[in-house]
Amino acid sequence: IEPDVFKDDRGFFFESFSLKKYEALFDDLEINWKFLQDNHSKSKKNTVRGLHFQAYPGQTKLIRCSYGKIWDIVVDIRPNSPNFKQWHGMELGSENFRQILIPIGFAHGFSVLSEYAEVQYKTSNYYDPNLEREVSWNDPDLKIDWKV
Repeated sequence: IEPDVFKDDRGFFFESFSLKKYEALFDDLEINWKFLQDNHSKSKKNTVRGLHFQAYPGQTKLIRCSYGKIWDIVVDIRPNSPNFKQWHGMELGSENFRQILIPIGFAHGFSVLSEYAEVQYKTSNYYDPNLEREVSWNDPDLKIDWKV
């Protein structure tokens, strides 16, 4: 997702979330996304976080990097999917303003490319430590290039 960013000599402005705008987009994709919780993390360069997901009922996440730069990774963990165990990487950062929507059925992680990075994400369900699951960040079957 690449939001509209308005820049001038004073800085910039953009809507990081608009219910009206995102509702139309996400409902068309038939994704459970009604966000209930916001999270914010700060990590140092070369940190790898993930790969995390929650067991049923799961969480949809909307991720953005508000400071610095990260290499964001999404892995399809749906056993019956033709894309099972395939991963996709995307650079997110405070310079490109990109966001990524991660539906239920995908694991998420990122590595920090800048001196440090702050990542903010919305989730469609509350965090529950009893439902927390992870896939090893260095799983040899996935062969993820973390760029660190």
